[in-house]
Amino acid sequence: MKKKKKTKGYTEVSALGPYISMSAHKVRRVIDQIRGRSYEETLMILKFMPYGACYPIFKLISSAAANGSHNMNFEKKHLIISKAEVNEGPTVKKLKPRAKGRGYPIKRYTCRITIVLRDISLNEKYKKYIRKPSALMD
Repeated sequence: MKKKKKTKGYTEVSALGPYISMSAHKVRRVIDQIRGRSYEETLMILKFMPYGACYPIFKLISSAAANGSHNMNFEKKHLIISKAEVNEGPTVKKLKPRAKGRGYPIKRYTCRITIVLRDISLNEKYKKYIRKPSALMD
């Protein structure tokens, strides 16, 4: 298990969607469109995109925002998507019966979606805790 950095824990909140029965490739084309956008703009984009992957992503972003507003007292209008990634999950393998007693293999692909939202209004308050690259500190 990977440890989280404590420096960014003050301004970030996340949601994880494991075992979503959809190909990671199909979900990535939607995730690439919303990365770095604000929460309200993202919901509007996902509402009108014609892909089936939009609904699980919409639910995850809403869940992450609810986590932030309930647990950390963030306001939803100040949230932006700082990190959105899709990884491949386990593949469910089945056999479909076909003619003459043969079996036809079926693969059901799954994926794991991770959404991290950041509250940009708190960046000024916790600026001393945020780690900066050494090249920019010169």
